[in-house]
Amino acid sequence: MAGARERWVRTGGIELCVAELGDPARPTVLLVHGYPDSKEVWSQVAGRLADRFHVVLYDVRGHGRSTAPVPLRGGFTLEKLTDDFLAVADAVSPDRPVHLVGHDWGSVQSWEFVTVARTEGRIASFTSMSGPSLDHLGHWIKQRAARPTPRRAGQLLGQGAKSWYIYLLHTPVLPELAWRGPLGKRWPKILQRIEKIPGGTYPTSSLPQDAAHGAWLYRDNVRARLRRPRTDAYAHAPVQLITPTGDAFLSERLYDDLEQWAPHLVRRTLPAKHWVPRTRPDQLASWIGDFVMAHEDGGLPDRGAAPSGPYAERFGGQLVLVTGAAGGIGRATAFAFAEAGARIVAVDRDAEGAARTAELARLIGAPDAWAEPADVGDGQAMERLAEKVATEYGIVDVLVNNAGIGLSGAFLDTTAEDWKKVLDVNLWGVIHGCRLFGKQMAERGQGGHIVNIASAAAYQPSKALPAYSTSKAAVLMLSECLRAELAGQGIGVSAICPGFVNTNITSTAHFTGVSVEEEERRRKKTSRLYGLRNYPPEKVADAVLRAVVRNQAVVPVTPEARGARLLSRFAPGALRALARVEPPL
Repeated sequence: MAGARERWVRTGGIELCVAELGDPARPTVLLVHGYPDSKEVWSQVAGRLADRFHVVLYDVRGHGRSTAPVPLRGGFTLEKLTDDFLAVADAVSPDRPVHLVGHDWGSVQSWEFVTVARTEGRIASFTSMSGPSLDHLGHWIKQRAARPTPRRAGQLLGQGAKSWYIYLLHTPVLPELAWRGPLGKRWPKILQRIEKIPGGTYPTSSLPQDAAHGAWLYRDNVRARLRRPRTDAYAHAPVQLITPTGDAFLSERLYDDLEQWAPHLVRRTLPAKHWVPRTRPDQLASWIGDFVMAHEDGGLPDRGAAPSGPYAERFGGQLVLVTGAAGGIGRATAFAFAEAGARIVAVDRDAEGAARTAELARLIGAPDAWAEPADVGDGQAMERLAEKVATEYGIVDVLVNNAGIGLSGAFLDTTAEDWKKVLDVNLWGVIHGCRLFGKQMAERGQGGHIVNIASAAAYQPSKALPAYSTSKAAVLMLSECLRAELAGQGIGVSAICPGFVNTNITSTAHFTGVSVEEEERRRKKTSRLYGLRNYPPEKVADAVLRAVVRNQAVVPVTPEARGARLLSRFAPGALRALARVEPPL
């Protein structure tokens, strides 16, 4: 890792290779890797944390550049791993407790660290991901085996199927032969194909040996602890649990009732697979940093707590980009995601309005929020925006293509320039967003969601809205096509179709074929009618979040939008008759 300082820590007859980044005077974040990894699995997370904290990584005994115990049998017990942790913590932070972070087997052993009496006072906080406490797991199994209801039996069988590899690791010799042979050679390609982990410096060349040694982590601990789990395995430090919802090895149900073992527990979920330190480093760094600061003297006590808004577990820490975010539905949507703890990128050609949205989003609950001025109809500007967002903030998890403009008037009164303006924003803005940010999601390989704000006008024809309705109908069909194409890559696509919503789009809408004075009169009257209807944009924002959570395809919002949707499917002739009615202008 670039800029890392290395040292060696001796403990129990072995030497541990320890790497440090950042200022030692700052709070220490200690990262513990899992199986069959080495400390390099944390390199991207560590780099993102190093400007705020003293970051420490070490190769677990028998892994990477640390030496292995002799003999191997009995050399990887949780008691000896705890000795290693204390030796490292005393070496790198002798006077202050450390903030512990573990993934996979790094989390399994860290649960031991945070629940045994001899480490009390040495751990300020613990962030766990993809690795349960063996003691908690033992009780979880015993409870379900003692009272095997259909649901509990299903949970046992489901986790048993996910744990197939553990049985193999308990067999003699076979795991070592596999890892030192074909499996060790093919493992990087397997990770790239299944977990979508990009290639590069990870995993390191020590992988075959690391994996062979690491089999003893399972042999020395799993059966003994599951048979006789400790009854005093209570966490003596605050715990943040990050659960990847797509983890192929661990069921989310393993963490049911965890609050009884970890009284100060913050839960977060992440739509990702197992190896999140490599696939979601930006998000993990954000969560870890906030949790650490929440439990440091002088920190921000509210930022380490779970977000309070609806769907907070689903969206906390995710990166959400909203176009047309300076007001109306866009601003309300940014605020709803901020309340759920998401990081926000507010995009609008109104730079001041976007900045105000980002500022308020941070006050509402967003860990971070940024404003980016951009015209969504400008393809080159959107390409620059996509590149900047990916480089500086990360890959977008949820994209909300909301920016839009209104245009009313007869088809024969609508000029080519009018058509270009409305299609540039309402259709091409959506195309640019889907093409650029959707491609980044697909290349990352960890899923995501695209929300396109269409309109009830997409399926409700009107003689007064030929250009606007056409643009929104195209957005609806584009969404349906993309949904089919991207489903296999775990990327959902939703089209939101509001009806009459009280936003400022009416005050800026263009009316064709009339004088300037008449256009202004119609704008005022339309705004007044929408104001009397008074359907708030916040309800549309709520529908956006629900659509992402439920992966809904088409979501009509407002009673008139739902009614028109039904008519379009079952009584299209009625809608065609309504289309000929003169609007109340």
